[in-house]
Amino acid sequence: MSEIESSTPQARGPADHSVREQIVEAAGEHFSHYGYDKTTVSDLAKAIGFSKAYIYKFFDSKQAIGEAICAQTLSKIVAAVDEAVASATTPTEKFRRLFKALVATSVELFFNDRKLYDIAAHSAGEGWPSALAYGKRIRQTLMEIVREGRERGEFERKTPLDETVHAIYLVMQPYANPLLLQYNLDLVEEAPTQLSNLVLRSLAP
Repeated sequence: MSEIESSTPQARGPADHSVREQIVEAAGEHFSHYGYDKTTVSDLAKAIGFSKAYIYKFFDSKQAIGEAICAQTLSKIVAAVDEAVASATTPTEKFRRLFKALVATSVELFFNDRKLYDIAAHSAGEGWPSALAYGKRIRQTLMEIVREGRERGEFERKTPLDETVHAIYLVMQPYANPLLLQYNLDLVEEAPTQLSNLVLRSLAP
């Protein structure tokens, strides 16, 4: 299951998905032109042609709209990671492909579309539910890979599993967190391979 859900309350009115999608799509376009910070719900209402009160039937705040956009984007990254991991046959290769897919997909989505980066940066910086769910999902995948690697004798078993997964996730942070990724774009070609090698050496039995 690769879908990232936001726990921020989003809908207050009828469960009309087409209207919600219309609001999210229009908001994304507005954010791309004016930025997330400078956009208000009133601005969105004028741009979309809805009343502010009508938008509030579906989303309780500007953040809730941003959350919906962010959750969609993070779900695409998780789906790419899941696909990459599924095509590997060993835990070692699964980890390599996880890291590579995460970085490549994040760069493609966030930095080819600045509105997505803007919203993702807010999500990470302010600890939005979608960002927290994304981090939890990546750590769960890491947990599964490390556990399988231990069962198959590829990885050491002395270090507590939670500690190992947490340490690996810390190593990945400069490339998993969009706030940090922007400062490491010149290294995205070689970093996933080099850091994967470092992590895998530390996991050797």
